[in-house]
Amino acid sequence: MTKDVREQLQLNVSSPEGSKKRLMKSRSSKKTRSTASPSKITQELETPIVLPEPSEVEPEVLFKPNEGPQTDFLASSEREVLYGGAAGGGKSFAMLADPLRGINNPNFSGLLVRHTTEELRELIQKSQELYPKAIPGIKWSERKSQWVSPKGGRLWMSYLDRDLDVMRYQGQAFNWIGFDELTQWSTPFAWDYMRSRLRSTDPSLGLYMRATTNPGGAGHQWVKKTFVDPSPANTPFWATELESGNVITFPKGHSREGQPLFRRRFIPANLFDNPYLAESGDYEAMLLSLPEHQRRQLLDGDWDVSEGAAFPEFNRQIHVVEPYKIPASWTKFRACDYGYGSYSAVVWIAITPAEQLVIYRELQVSKVLAVDLADMILQLEADDGRIQYGVLDSSLWHKRGDTGPSLAEQMIVRGCRWRPSDRSKGSRVAGKNEVHRRLQVDEFTQEPRMVVFNNCTNLISQLPSLPLDKKNPEDVDTNAMDHMYDALRYGIMTRPRSSIWDYNPVNQRTGFQVADPSFGY
Repeated sequence: MTKDVREQLQLNVSSPEGSKKRLMKSRSSKKTRSTASPSKITQELETPIVLPEPSEVEPEVLFKPNEGPQTDFLASSEREVLYGGAAGGGKSFAMLADPLRGINNPNFSGLLVRHTTEELRELIQKSQELYPKAIPGIKWSERKSQWVSPKGGRLWMSYLDRDLDVMRYQGQAFNWIGFDELTQWSTPFAWDYMRSRLRSTDPSLGLYMRATTNPGGAGHQWVKKTFVDPSPANTPFWATELESGNVITFPKGHSREGQPLFRRRFIPANLFDNPYLAESGDYEAMLLSLPEHQRRQLLDGDWDVSEGAAFPEFNRQIHVVEPYKIPASWTKFRACDYGYGSYSAVVWIAITPAEQLVIYRELQVSKVLAVDLADMILQLEADDGRIQYGVLDSSLWHKRGDTGPSLAEQMIVRGCRWRPSDRSKGSRVAGKNEVHRRLQVDEFTQEPRMVVFNNCTNLISQLPSLPLDKKNPEDVDTNAMDHMYDALRYGIMTRPRSSIWDYNPVNQRTGFQVADPSFGY
């Protein structure tokens, strides 16, 4: 971030907590100030907002973005941006400052929402502390819950308690929409609907949707899938579909058919990015006292932990690694959970000499025939060398009367060979327990018994997000997105070992007994 950009972002808007003394000085010298006209704020933040001061006195700074995420958020140009993570990162004040970029444009129309009226009141109070000082002459209408700038730009502040509350905005248009604490909305319905209200007839005004939040809350999973999972933090990416993860493109027949629609960006927040709050250590101490899953969410800004998660021990810092070349001597195999109507998931696993499992590739597709999936798998394996075996959902061996071969047989005929997965009674619970064991750190090697290459984004997203079955807490919720997990479970339950040819039960460190001594085809 260059000095010029930092100066552009300075609204002469520094955290109220950090500038109380300066504000007191400002009030004490109020009589000596001139009555100059309000400062102009352009969309590009080209002109700082400066309180009128005598020429010999430096301008008073009301709010100066902290270096790092707060500045990145206010400077971002992507259509949809989430500023989220640890508590205390200065998210709310950044959200209040962002619409000031355009509010002095008479055509500006913005909307800032909270989930409930009580939460909205807190946000309004903060805006009443900041806006009149930042933009002299701006007026607040309690009846309309609206800010109106001297030039005519408008910012509404409202709430969306229920999904049906979005109907009150039917027919309205905004060029800026903000959601404060986005995970409080349990579904993406409100966010998606309000996107349809985003339009402007003024080409000088950009179209922006902005959100802030902490991990956790009723909407944790959909927010994570929308903003956190598709791309590394602070890296712009093309907007993707929630379920499939595919990039959203212009439809067939459109003049821009196949082109991506717009970009998103996730900017992580950290308590220590806010020096005014972190300096004393008191707030940090309070966060450290929380239960582990809340501490990881609110202090660490960890999106991979949620209350009721089936695999809370999964940790990106421990279990996700940079890809590397798999040695030819390592045993490699694959596992697949097939579904035409939903998703087909395939994982490729290598076994190190220390019997650590390395998930080095994944494939997730929808509405693909079994024979076509077989072709896709073989193409991806072309440079892998020998794949020792593959394990496939055993239901695919079911015959379909006199109509022909099973789906498994169709894939085998194409050259994609498999053995059936274990679907015996109790296999689901046993498989879940084995995943838990593989996520542990081995006491001998001091390494996790399983790691995942960071390009396996679907597995990395799904595994920590899987909830427990409320009726059977020994198993995961089968209504969740569990295809990658099922494929992984099928593979792990084959008792993989570093050499399927030199197995000796006496020397096997895991102590497992072989159910299938041939282990292959």
